[in-house]
Amino acid sequence: MRLPSLKTNVESTQSVVVTKQKLTQKSFVTNLGDYLMEKLFLLLGTLAIFILLLIVGFLIREGSDALREVGISEFIFGQSWYPSSSEPRYGALPFIISSVMVTVGALLLAVPWGIFTAIFISEIAPKRLKEMLKPVVEIFAIFPSVVLGFIALIVISPIVANVFGLSNGLTAVTAAVILSVMALPTIISIAEDSLNSVPSDFKEGAYALGATKWEVIKNISLPAAKSGIIAAVMLGFGRAVGETMTVLMAAGNAIDMPIQHFLGLTVPDFLTSVRTLTANIAIEGSDVAWGSLHYSALFVVGMILFVITFIVNLIADLLINRQRGALRND
Repeated sequence: MRLPSLKTNVESTQSVVVTKQKLTQKSFVTNLGDYLMEKLFLLLGTLAIFILLLIVGFLIREGSDALREVGISEFIFGQSWYPSSSEPRYGALPFIISSVMVTVGALLLAVPWGIFTAIFISEIAPKRLKEMLKPVVEIFAIFPSVVLGFIALIVISPIVANVFGLSNGLTAVTAAVILSVMALPTIISIAEDSLNSVPSDFKEGAYALGATKWEVIKNISLPAAKSGIIAAVMLGFGRAVGETMTVLMAAGNAIDMPIQHFLGLTVPDFLTSVRTLTANIAIEGSDVAWGSLHYSALFVVGMILFVITFIVNLIADLLINRQRGALRND
């Protein structure tokens, strides 16, 4: 049996030492880079929170005069908005109801469409077709809202007027239809990501037991991705409720309460012109007298809109984290 020479052992030891030195040097550079990136992300995250707090503080400061003089209950429950009257009224309830109506109507159209599309892309479509559909969905997300509003104005509005026998097609249903198109990319993308995050072991186990593709989708994929799908719907709600230009061009911008009485019940009237919270700020913000009560009241409207979108996005974020935690535990 031939023993290794002393020279060979010395060379091996030297190579090991050199390798450790290089690894130590590389580790130091890597740790320094990680430390700097961590501090950079901390700085940017803190800056983002600070800017958000500044925006909230600015809204509260500018709207405080209206809150003191008018009262928050008048803004939330008041049904009349007459800021230029001899006895001004600042009831934002018509705008709140209109915003909720248009957004919920958009979700009623977008949610089934978006979820079925997400299921098709994630579970059914061939790989090549899936690679084509994903960019198309992303392109819809960056489509200018003013272009979609113009399409609603010249295409969807006449169709709504002809179908329902109206003299004017600029109604809540017109705005809901176009907003559903705008909410689709958000719903599809997040729902599809949630379906893709379902562990493959779940599906393979179901297939091994003899389940069909549709049974796997219904009983495995959808329940496992339920939290993510709900979050997608809520983020779609946030996307729709904050839209300005599209509803400004498509909804008609009437200030009256968008309700009607049907069989003794008070129900929303989707075939009437409406004005949302965002549209009201856009219409009156450019002509309002700086520092006036009307000026302050518009900031209160902005605060109401901010609270609605904040709550919706917070719930969506909690649901997304809940799904990630459940999948991580599994």
